[in-house]
Amino acid sequence: MSGFASTADLADKQVSFEELGPGLYGYTAEGDPNSGVVIGDDSVLVVDAQATPAMAQDVLARIGAVTDKPVRHVVLSHYHAVRVLGASAYGDATIIASDATRDLIVERGQQDMDSEIGRFPRLFRGKESIPGLTWPTLVFHKRMTLWLGDREVQIIHIGRSHTAGDTVVWLPKEKVLFAGDTVEFGATPYCGDAHFTDWPATLAAVKALGAERLVPGRGRSLIGRAEVDEAIAGTAAFTSDLFAIAKAGVAKGASLNQIYDVAMEAMRPKYGHWVIFDHCMPFDVSRAVDEAKGIEHPRIWTAERDVEMWQALEEAKAAKPAEARS
Repeated sequence: MSGFASTADLADKQVSFEELGPGLYGYTAEGDPNSGVVIGDDSVLVVDAQATPAMAQDVLARIGAVTDKPVRHVVLSHYHAVRVLGASAYGDATIIASDATRDLIVERGQQDMDSEIGRFPRLFRGKESIPGLTWPTLVFHKRMTLWLGDREVQIIHIGRSHTAGDTVVWLPKEKVLFAGDTVEFGATPYCGDAHFTDWPATLAAVKALGAERLVPGRGRSLIGRAEVDEAIAGTAAFTSDLFAIAKAGVAKGASLNQIYDVAMEAMRPKYGHWVIFDHCMPFDVSRAVDEAKGIEHPRIWTAERDVEMWQALEEAKAAKPAEARS
């Protein structure tokens, strides 16, 4: 079996730390998981902690270059290990998450940690510095408002999409949004734990906020309503295209392998240039097929399930030339 597509991705990415407004920064890295920084009157809030404490040190270094205020809050946009396991680097900062995100950590946090470390060796460099699962110390239901002095920060469980707990951080006065993985730009949405049926309404809620600058989960910071709308529309198109293929395949009684082949052929011309396309698609198709079959609650990805799924799809793909010759 060949390794996950992501295991061959070992090249360092160029980090950008872009000011989106006074004291508001997007930390982006060529399609790697993004973080956000909000500097208040007396302290700093970070959106998404990075994969390991070692990786988080670069975020802290960028913050230290623009302010000497301490990081007192870290918001988790959702539960995935690449977003949360670096949280211990921020000392005794309050870790904020939606109640749905905490429930998912309880249910599947350890399996997700083990699974993601196997998928993304580069992002988990320094994994020995991870003390264990990241647990929120402040949990909210639906939405909360945090005042960093005069700066209003709205933290909103915006709806189910990438996961059931997806949370965005919204600066209403500045019209800056840290969207987590509800929105991607130039990067393939990972849908292995997604809720395809709900994703369009969640994106509509994101759009209704009226952001003029947006940091997606992956991809560069977006400046202006045109770029923001483009990212939202691109995410909507990818997820709806994929789910339509899965629903049509399930209705015809097609196998997972058959639906995967159709999806890859149909979607590569439009989306294949987006980062992590080849890595995400097996997971995305697997979840889309499950949801099309009526499995509303995403099945837990374990390291073992990762390998079994990848092997089944990769072996089917490898066998195709031989079948064609017979």
